[in-house]
Amino acid sequence: MPRTPSEYSVHLLLEGGHREEIRFATLQDFQQWYKSLVPKQDSSEFVNVPIKNIQGEYMVIRPSSILGIRVEPLFSSSIERYEE
Repeated sequence: MPRTPSEYSVHLLLEGGHREEIRFATLQDFQQWYKSLVPKQDSSEFVNVPIKNIQGEYMVIRPSSILGIRVEPLFSSSIERYEE
């Protein structure tokens, strides 16, 4: 029986070598955010990046500054390992 990820860690590789990690509860949440990002990929206008695990903080980025995206499924066993 295949395991189901607890959440998804999305790593953004930004212009200038900066990296940012955001998390989504489901793959569908990420896909919905990504679909809103694609039409604006060459834009230098800011778009919101959801940071659901941190209350009171938010991030905005320019879609044109995103060079790469890596999506990593996280399983409860791997999350527990990192929290120790």
